[in-house]
Amino acid sequence: MQRKQFLRRLGALAGSAAIGPLIAACGGGDAAGPASSSASASVPAAPTAPAGTQPTSDPLSPDEIAGLRFMREEEKLAHDVYVAMDALWGHRSFANIALSETTHTQAILALITKYAVDDPAAGKPAGVFEDPQLQALYDTMVAAGAASLVEALKVGALIEETDIRDIEVRMAATDAADILQVYDSLLCGSRNHLRAFNSALLGQGVTYVAQVISQQQWDAIAYSAHVSCGS
Repeated sequence: MQRKQFLRRLGALAGSAAIGPLIAACGGGDAAGPASSSASASVPAAPTAPAGTQPTSDPLSPDEIAGLRFMREEEKLAHDVYVAMDALWGHRSFANIALSETTHTQAILALITKYAVDDPAAGKPAGVFEDPQLQALYDTMVAAGAASLVEALKVGALIEETDIRDIEVRMAATDAADILQVYDSLLCGSRNHLRAFNSALLGQGVTYVAQVISQQQWDAIAYSAHVSCGS
């Protein structure tokens, strides 16, 4: 499954396949000062489900329902990891992007509510997930990001390229206009987040190598201009 591949890639990125122990930082050296080394990650406009629309006459397919549930928790995972990394390193990219991820997961929640889909994130505090593999991902990424600021930024880059891949997969599985609108806005935001983490890593003297999407796709996104994601 894709999430199992993600676990393996995260282990490779951090220099070890082991989930338990924290991993020493690799490449880029120590940050001169977490608070002083920061690349601005401007927050895109909040993606929203279309207002005032009525539920579609056709019910969602199992794949569409599974997609909404998965993206709800994946966006929560990104938010929760970035909040944890901000608390550790004080790098403003994490705080800015965490705020954006809040709008992402709320946009998915609006669709979940509209279509009466069971919300997997309901009542769950930060760092807690219904999906056991997403729970393992969260625990692994927080541990890897605790090693150094550079490793934390690499974790952010990995989350965003994975998010881009997963959103594209979910978009291919639906023809519902409102779902596609939200997914498209999330995709725009994730590309901006990828650009922000790439810039932050370059500021640390580190060139990130794509782990999930192709290097060609990474470069095309990372070295292009920030895009406004308003509807």
